Amino acid sequence: MVTREDVENIALLSKLFVPEEELDGLTKSMQEIIDFADAINNAPASDEGFDCINNLSNVFREDEVVSSYPSTEILKNAPEQAEDHFLVRNRE
Repeated sequence: MVTREDVENIALLSKLFVPEEELDGLTKSMQEIIDFADAINNAPASDEGFDCINNLSNVFREDEVVSSYPSTEILKNAPEQAEDHFLVRNRE
């Protein structure tokens, strides 16, 4: 059970200011978070069928090696080039 003192200690450790009128709301919210975490921890966990709950599967394709454009064709787009490389200005 989360108490107001717990929330005050957490706020102190976190170096947060929590107004007095917000302590009850934060205490309730923190307890709800802990209850939710407990519910998740107590949920039955079985590996069977979990990966396909929506009947979806990953679709992978094989890698295909395809020809590239010739470097001369690609370098036509370069404002500056040298040999078979793009030239890039040094910004130092």
